[in-house]
Amino acid sequence: MDMDACRKKLLGMKKNLEELIVLSEESKAPVELDQSKVGRLSRMDALQAQAMSKEVSRRRVQELRRIQSALDRMDTDEFGYCVTCGEEIEAKRLALDPSVPQCQNCAR
Repeated sequence: MDMDACRKKLLGMKKNLEELIVLSEESKAPVELDQSKVGRLSRMDALQAQAMSKEVSRRRVQELRRIQSALDRMDTDEFGYCVTCGEEIEAKRLALDPSVPQCQNCAR
């Protein structure tokens, strides 16, 4: 397993997520409730879009934590081993997503 390639991929994933989080901040802004400017259905649509944006943002932050955890495991020589059972994670699995914390058996 090429640790440098995994680190590079993780850092790229982290950078992309951080950029997306910054870009999506505007969509989480409070929805204006002034009926003279926006109709009821438009407000409902805006509230729904806002809720979806918040959920997407929550998932992005969760993924950032997972990536940072993988980078931390690299620094402590624990990368590539399942955090649950301690067995080695398959190289193909790590190549697909280097942030996975568990082997395939424990992930089930």
